Amino acid sequence: MTLTRQIFPQFPKTRPPLPDDIARIYAMHYKSNREGDTTAASLAQRLEAWMHRKVAADVVNRPAAGGATLEVGAGTLNQLQYEPGAGPYDIIEPFASLYQGSPHLARIRNVYADIAEIPGESRYDRITSIATFEHVLDLPALVARCGLLLSPGGSMRVAIPSEGTFLWTLGWKMTTGLEFRMKYGLDYGLLMRHEHVNTAAEIRAVLEYFFEAADATVFGLARPLSLYQFYACTRPRLERCRAYLQS
Repeated sequence: MTLTRQIFPQFPKTRPPLPDDIARIYAMHYKSNREGDTTAASLAQRLEAWMHRKVAADVVNRPAAGGATLEVGAGTLNQLQYEPGAGPYDIIEPFASLYQGSPHLARIRNVYADIAEIPGESRYDRITSIATFEHVLDLPALVARCGLLLSPGGSMRVAIPSEGTFLWTLGWKMTTGLEFRMKYGLDYGLLMRHEHVNTAAEIRAVLEYFFEAADATVFGLARPLSLYQFYACTRPRLERCRAYLQS
């Protein structure tokens, strides 16, 4: 392991496997959850609207500042309802079934399954992500690539759940987790450990390493007592980004 990689020795991570009984319903449950089809999922989506609004605030408040956008982990394209329809909009989403049939698909310029597919000369004024970074196995590599894809003066706007904190854990246990157990008789915590491989603290550390500024706002009293966190990241440390990807 090179010195650069030793900065984040826990990455890349390995996703814990799902038990067979959860794996059988995983795809159906995941899409249902993202579309807010259940009471708990609908409540979660109303709370998650805070993340969507924070990410979109720069173009909502200053539409002319939009430019080209890349959304990492676009899912069902639910962020598009918060974004003004100006400027090219590209997405990264490996699961095509999530966005297929979406009425927002016509607004998308390019669809990528992985950030490595994006041409190296591409540049974006905005890179956005909502509730995705907690899922990424090699998060430092992803963030480093994002830093290199930003235009000069661009911003990466990231919203995440406060994974690893007491309030966040209590929140899902009393809502989605309870509903999941009542519906399927299964432990939602096993699914969460499979999905959320990164804590909010780990994500923050990665953002602060690759960007000179990672200004934070929380949905709550403070990071340890919050449900969600938002980071506006500017001035990528390009040498660190290149060094990490070359190591």
